[in-house]
Amino acid sequence: MIDYDPTKPKWEQIADVIRSRIASGEYPARHLLSEVQMEQEFGVARVTVRKVTAALREEGLITTTPGMGSFVRPVDERD
Repeated sequence: MIDYDPTKPKWEQIADVIRSRIASGEYPARHLLSEVQMEQEFGVARVTVRKVTAALREEGLITTTPGMGSFVRPVDERD
């Protein structure tokens, strides 16, 4: 779990962590972002994780396929 800044929403802080992991290559292209794992790692509710994935999807960093999950988009496919 991370130490949360009380002046910023948790979902934004988690999105920052995931962005950093994508940028560093820790989460390579086509890496599955598990909502259950994020819930457990960050100690938050599913609704918070869904806000994170929605924000990353809007930024073009991930893509979500119903029934399969959310995956890191390859660099050449990003907006």
